[in-house]
Amino acid sequence: MSETSPGDRVPDEYPAIVVGAGLAGLVATYELTRAGHRVLVVDQENRNNLGGQAFWSLGGLFLVDSPEQRRLGIHDSYELALQDWLGSAGFDRDEEDHWARQWAQAYVRFAAGEKRDYLYDLGLRVTPLVGWAERGGALADGHGNSVPRFHISWGTGPGVLEVFLNPVLEAERNGLVRFAFRHRVDELLVDDGVVTGVRGSVLEPTELPRGVATSRTVVDDFEFRAGAVLVTSGGIGHNHDLIRRNWPVDRLGPAPRTMISGVPAHVDGRMLGITESAGAALVNRDRMWHYTEGINNWDPIWPDHAIRIIPGPSSLWFDANGKRLPAPCFPGFDTNTTMKAILSTGHDYSWFVLTQAIIEKEFALSGSEQNPDITSKDKLTTVRSRFTKGAPAPVEAFKEHGADFVVADTLRELVDGMNAITRGPQLDYADMERQIVARDREITNKFSKDAQVTAIHNARTFFGDKTARVAKPHRILDPAAGPLIAVRLNVLTRKTLGGLQTDLDSRVMRPDGTAFPGLYAAGEVAGFGGGGVHGYNALEGTFLGGCIFSGRAAGRALARSLTQP
Repeated sequence: MSETSPGDRVPDEYPAIVVGAGLAGLVATYELTRAGHRVLVVDQENRNNLGGQAFWSLGGLFLVDSPEQRRLGIHDSYELALQDWLGSAGFDRDEEDHWARQWAQAYVRFAAGEKRDYLYDLGLRVTPLVGWAERGGALADGHGNSVPRFHISWGTGPGVLEVFLNPVLEAERNGLVRFAFRHRVDELLVDDGVVTGVRGSVLEPTELPRGVATSRTVVDDFEFRAGAVLVTSGGIGHNHDLIRRNWPVDRLGPAPRTMISGVPAHVDGRMLGITESAGAALVNRDRMWHYTEGINNWDPIWPDHAIRIIPGPSSLWFDANGKRLPAPCFPGFDTNTTMKAILSTGHDYSWFVLTQAIIEKEFALSGSEQNPDITSKDKLTTVRSRFTKGAPAPVEAFKEHGADFVVADTLRELVDGMNAITRGPQLDYADMERQIVARDREITNKFSKDAQVTAIHNARTFFGDKTARVAKPHRILDPAAGPLIAVRLNVLTRKTLGGLQTDLDSRVMRPDGTAFPGLYAAGEVAGFGGGGVHGYNALEGTFLGGCIFSGRAAGRALARSLTQP
């Protein structure tokens, strides 16, 4: 293996240095080596962490007018998807959104055209059912996906990584790639206005497994020179101090006092400040994407390890005071609007109330390790897990062991259990009963004035939801559907939507709007393209795809620049 350790002699100059061995960095490295260029990949973690956050993901991909959609009777198009993207993004900043708007159009065009074939040719496959994520608010030109577009990769996140990692490792064996693990970049080298390399600290070696927090003890320093540097170091998802510093109080309300982390500890956002200090434009830093349905992992890998529930639409959602959240704050509909509603109470958590019948059909847990059937590509186990009676084993494990779960046979016992684990006010049993009974009276017809009940009926008109994702409508207090379940939902930190501003070739911009010579960026550190391709809202399945698209653009553009005389 061509790997750099303390004391190794490293060539003084590489054609390209990639800072960060996550998905975007691997995609760019793959494209560079395809063009015959040598690449040095620098990462502060060890080899066990190759692929970064993408390894832990569910592998969701945003595809438009795919064969999978068409087989399910979904009518999608570039025009409809772009309408949804722009309605969700809400671009409203002339300078900061200048490149983001162009990236949005280019990415949706990629998702509606070349993306599936590009990945398919590399060996990636997707499951036949298409999910309907982030269903949005109430207007056609507003936030949300008008149709199901969430395609789950066969093999989840590791399956996505595999198709890029394997050729990169082959290039390593052939001498085109060298990895410098446990090398933390502390500074970009700039000579006469051109980025010419990186300088930093060598961290002590470790063999700890993937995701586990590692030592920051420095044992040496380093300096590497290059023809160009590509930053693909990820976002700020585990740096709670930085999240709070940039939290959009005016838009979402006060930053949560309690946060749990959906990404490992190494997702610290250091390279954002380092690159900005070198002279790069850092934009839209107040835009971020965190989830309201976080639960504490009963079997954690990293500190404050959180798992997100990916819910169907049937659970009743109550705020910390025990008041049912209004439309469109239904499970799976509008993340940021729901975040604002929850925080407006002065508390940073909320509650799902549901039944065993709902949890069996509608609860999915985000992450490769929480979906071992799909991750291992075991078709028989996947069919048994998803289409037979009972909740998937990982969901049942959380129900049994999770600190945020309450299970009871009666509503009185359920509310008592919720009050035993609350971080805020005691819930009033009579008021909870009144709201649930009122909702239950609406469920006897296929029509209703209750917007959530109407949304459930609408969802079940889609074959994929009716068969595998949305429970048959029933009364919450029907004993036959029990037992009753409550889940305390916490704010789970995840994605940075702003970042280093880049043009369509992933060249980093300076504050004056000109390209920074020798410097490129891709993935989350670049807001997945342009410094914020999502604007204010994500449509889901767009983070892995954003890493792939921006990493591919960076690798190809950098390869062209290195080839030019």
